[in-house]
Amino acid sequence: MKKSKIGTVVWTDLTVPDAVEIRDFYSQVLGWKTTEHDGDFNVHPPHSDDVITGICYKRGSNANIPSQWLNYIAVESVSETANKCIDAGGTVVDGPRQMGGSMFAVLQDPAGAVFALYEVKVDDSE
Repeated sequence: MKKSKIGTVVWTDLTVPDAVEIRDFYSQVLGWKTTEHDGDFNVHPPHSDDVITGICYKRGSNANIPSQWLNYIAVESVSETANKCIDAGGTVVDGPRQMGGSMFAVLQDPAGAVFALYEVKVDDSE
C-alpha cells in the first residue's frame, strides 16, 4: 500500500449477531449482492462484482467487536498506534490480532466512538 494511504479509511465492515438477516435487509433495501467469504459475506453493489464492504458474524474471534459499521484506518504499526490510543485516553476493545496476512485492532476513543486499525506494508516508492 502506498504511504499516502496511512491515516485513511481503507475498509468498512458491519459486524452483527445475525449476518444472514442483515445481508438480506441490505439486499432488499439497496440491491446489494453478496458472496460468502470464510462464513461471512463480501458485499457487491447491484451492477458490479467489486467488493465494497463486508458483513460479518459477531461470534468467535469477532465476539468482542460491537455490532456496528466499523471503519478500518490504515496505520504503519497497529501495536504502536494502540499504545498511543491508550496514552491519549482511549481504550483497546479487541486485539491487536492477526487478520489474514495483516494485523488489526478495534479501539474506542474517549467519547465512546469505535474504530479499527489495519496495519499495512508501506511502499515508500511513491
